[in-house]
Amino acid sequence: MRRVNSIDVSASLPEIWRILNENEHELLRENARFVNYKKNEVIYLEKDIPKDLICLLKGKVKIYKEGVGGRSQIIRMIKPVQYFGYRAYFANEAYVTSASAFESTQVCLISMNIVEQFLRNNGNLAMFFIQLLSVDLGITDERVVNLTQKHIRGRLAESLLFLKENYGVEKDGATINIYLSREDLANLSNMTTSNAIRTLSIFENEHIISLDGRKIKIMDEEKLHKISRLG
Repeated sequence: MRRVNSIDVSASLPEIWRILNENEHELLRENARFVNYKKNEVIYLEKDIPKDLICLLKGKVKIYKEGVGGRSQIIRMIKPVQYFGYRAYFANEAYVTSASAFESTQVCLISMNIVEQFLRNNGNLAMFFIQLLSVDLGITDERVVNLTQKHIRGRLAESLLFLKENYGVEKDGATINIYLSREDLANLSNMTTSNAIRTLSIFENEHIISLDGRKIKIMDEEKLHKISRLG
């Protein structure tokens, strides 16, 4: 990874930071670091000590946790422009997950010491992060229920719809705009890789999706929603 210096902080970060006063803006400009990560490069590891607020500017990032037997579970998928890596700092604990880049990725790092200073003096910014944490908690709660109660078909259908909603589709209006390995798709759906491969094949035979390597094209979104809903 390498540091990038030729970027305007105010123009690159989301609008929420524009509520800062001039002194806070200057502090942000002096301390923000822009970092590039290559595909599959680790951004942070479980048990690392959190030091920075991370904002994804370009690319895609997965948040995951190592499970029994070395099998990973993908907890969240991050898209531009979203924040991550800050919950552990507020909880005064080490990271309980890891993060890595799905593809060439650029992030902005802001010291959590500075962020905490801003939050103590800016109620609007503090409320923004309270809302952000609340939304993330709600999404996590829903995923826990879905990944433990739905059957394999329902879990995989939900994951495909989740990917489409988060990353959109290509110009054809149907191909999901992210190419996951079968292992990553399985880890996102809480199933084995072999089950993911088999269920994808069944979906293709039922003309719900079309497969071309790692590309997945949704052919019948209504049926995919039905499978996900029924679990």
